[in-house]
Amino acid sequence: MLEMQGIYKTYLPGTVNETRLFCNLFLKVPKGQFVSVVGSNGSGKTSLLNIICGQTRPDSGWVMLYGQDISKEKEHRRYARVGRVYQNPAMGTCGGMTLLENISLADNKGHGYGLTPGTVKARIPYYKSLLARLHLGLEDKLYMRAEALSGGQRQAMALLMATMTPISFLILDEHTAALDPKTAEVIMKLTNELVREKQLATLMVTHNLRHAAAYGDRLLMFDAGKIVQDIQGGEKAALKAEDVFALFTRLGAGYGG
Repeated sequence: MLEMQGIYKTYLPGTVNETRLFCNLFLKVPKGQFVSVVGSNGSGKTSLLNIICGQTRPDSGWVMLYGQDISKEKEHRRYARVGRVYQNPAMGTCGGMTLLENISLADNKGHGYGLTPGTVKARIPYYKSLLARLHLGLEDKLYMRAEALSGGQRQAMALLMATMTPISFLILDEHTAALDPKTAEVIMKLTNELVREKQLATLMVTHNLRHAAAYGDRLLMFDAGKIVQDIQGGEKAALKAEDVFALFTRLGAGYGG
């Protein structure tokens, strides 16, 4: 479970551009819950993710992961338990390295290498089996550089790599925004499979209202740093994209999509 307790965050304090974004924000995401997060540009979605990952420090408050306070933990240490997939497919893989090298790095996340080889031949059949489930033919391209892949192939790799090792929480940062509609659907189906299979607590920030409505158990709508809608259960299951858009309109939140 992820818990955020009493989060305050002000940008550029003491200046004419001072902006208080979060004021006593509380949020709980139980194990296995898949949460879609929507909101206009500047509503706090990305800041929320950055605070969870340690990229941004709150002015006060706590971030708890399965009962452990990680508020002061370094960003790189949090990534041992938190997986993140970015909007840009290139950010989740190293373009100059082969698929085998990339997936080997992900397989060893959180462990020291010392003087041992970066790739282990005995693990190759396992890597191939993982890649085969993507249905993109990548299991036959282990020695191809990641930079030679299409955006969709590379994002599928990034998603697979982010969830290879046991993690406690998954962050999806507009991870289909740079993809064409058909490829985005492939990635969303894969996302749903992995989240359900591994029972990952997940936050997915998206501007795609159809994805926000169709996927996940819960929908959060942010506006000016506040959670203005929290839709779960049967109400979430019945939600359609036009319903989410109507909420934006009714609340005056606007839409930065």
